[in-house]
Amino acid sequence: MISAILLGAGESKRMGKNKLLLPWGKKTIFEHCLQTLLRSEVKEVIIVINDRLKEFIRPIHAQKIKVVINPHYKRGMSTSIRRGVQAIAPGSEGVLIALGDQPFIKTRTINAMIKAFAQGRKGILIPSFRGKRGNPVIFHRRFRRELLELKGDVGGKSIIKNHPGEILDIPLKSEGVVKDIDLWEDYRENLKWKRSADEERE
Repeated sequence: MISAILLGAGESKRMGKNKLLLPWGKKTIFEHCLQTLLRSEVKEVIIVINDRLKEFIRPIHAQKIKVVINPHYKRGMSTSIRRGVQAIAPGSEGVLIALGDQPFIKTRTINAMIKAFAQGRKGILIPSFRGKRGNPVIFHRRFRRELLELKGDVGGKSIIKNHPGEILDIPLKSEGVVKDIDLWEDYRENLKWKRSADEERE
């Protein structure tokens, strides 16, 4: 069983506006990321948000969603990871940490990582595109204590650095694992890229 934590409590300081609520097709960026996880083989999705997103999340109903409010989000990403890890189901074998600003992640990418995790070869699974590591990352439950001890505005990079022998890189053909949205330029460029891809599929 894999639990997914979707991080959505950031302040979007570099954009000056909550980037997760920007339009992405018929949904927002955050809704799109959430739907990708819900369509995947994860057993539950823990959404970690700040109190400003409460009204946005309220209409969302799905059996495998848990909504967690992080009152300490201004202290950095580590506080959201801790809140999410505290909320996962006791029987979870691993936790997939996903970012709320990566709308190009595909459901089949999530499923490929879950399948690789089930083979039990390594405890930290990282997707990559053309040699560049990206997100989301899966951590085995044996790293729970270290995830709970993270501090500051960091993800799991320190855990990855401390356990090089536990890492399994998953090479993928999908660029989505290394694309995120931090600046307005990123948003405009990626939205244009999305529209071109949608037109090609029509």
